Amino acid sequence: MLESIWFMLWGVLWAAYFVLDGFDLGIGTLMPFLARNDYEKRVMYNAGGPFWDGNEVWLLSAGGVTFAAFPLAYATMFSGLYSALMLLLFALILRGVSFEFRGKVDNDTWRGVWDACQTLGSFLPALLLGVAFANLFKGLPLNEQHVNTGGLLDLLNPYGLLGGVFFVAMFCHHGALWLAIRATGDLQDRARAAAAKLWPAVLVLVLAFLAYTYAHTQLFGNYLKNPHLFLVLAAAVAGLLMARVYLAQGQLWKAWGGSAVFIACTALFGVVGLYPSLLISTLNPAWSLTIMNSASSPLTLKIMLGVALVFVPLVIGYQAWALMTFSKPISSEHDLEY
Repeated sequence: MLESIWFMLWGVLWAAYFVLDGFDLGIGTLMPFLARNDYEKRVMYNAGGPFWDGNEVWLLSAGGVTFAAFPLAYATMFSGLYSALMLLLFALILRGVSFEFRGKVDNDTWRGVWDACQTLGSFLPALLLGVAFANLFKGLPLNEQHVNTGGLLDLLNPYGLLGGVFFVAMFCHHGALWLAIRATGDLQDRARAAAAKLWPAVLVLVLAFLAYTYAHTQLFGNYLKNPHLFLVLAAAVAGLLMARVYLAQGQLWKAWGGSAVFIACTALFGVVGLYPSLLISTLNPAWSLTIMNSASSPLTLKIMLGVALVFVPLVIGYQAWALMTFSKPISSEHDLEY
């Protein structure tokens, strides 16, 4: 029972991270395509600037839960995917540093370097997260000692790359909606137009990803055994449709909320499909890591559950306060911090 609770908490933390840091990553990725001058670039920095470091808390929490609740899975995942995770880490560092360093020197070349770091540090994490989770859904070549016998290039298979492209498009759509909330004038118009253009791409990619998932993974197994679980997928579809309908009506907060529902339910769809596995072995199903054979002791899970019940609501409260406090439209230089 405790293992199942922690597995679902693990999934919820990843879903929260994708929703909250997803719009930051999307805005950074879109910067070269939407910003036409330095002021508009600063608006895009400030659209995500007050949130990016707080959003990273969810990534740390998801990693921490993996370590505390499922240490064997953590060891296998972080050693077997070491190269990909280091690339992800370095990209996130570049993005974080760009917020602080861009305005330190009044020089176009200096700012251009950090703008490139912002874009690269946003695009790469989105791509790598999609590649990583697609490969978790498909399975990894784990041997009897739970060692990943594949390499970085093995992750770049067609399904993994499809997952990466899907995540990039999904986050860009999410980021364009958030930028439309925070920007004004021509930049807001371009953000709304970008969200409208990205929506069909997201739809096509999610359908392709689901078709590939059904044909080449076991992820639909739990759903076929328990059809009521398809409500998770239905909620994702509803969220994507809400995003398009409300955008057309100019109700930007509701459109962003629909996108958030879509991202969260897409993540939970994968987590529910994995259960009770954490890391699937493509060499031998008996060598897979599940919530039972990789979990910490019951005492550890009980203690950590108490900690989570106290601190997760506090983090949620802080995130809600930050979103409401710093979500006012940016209309002048006085509203810019970065």
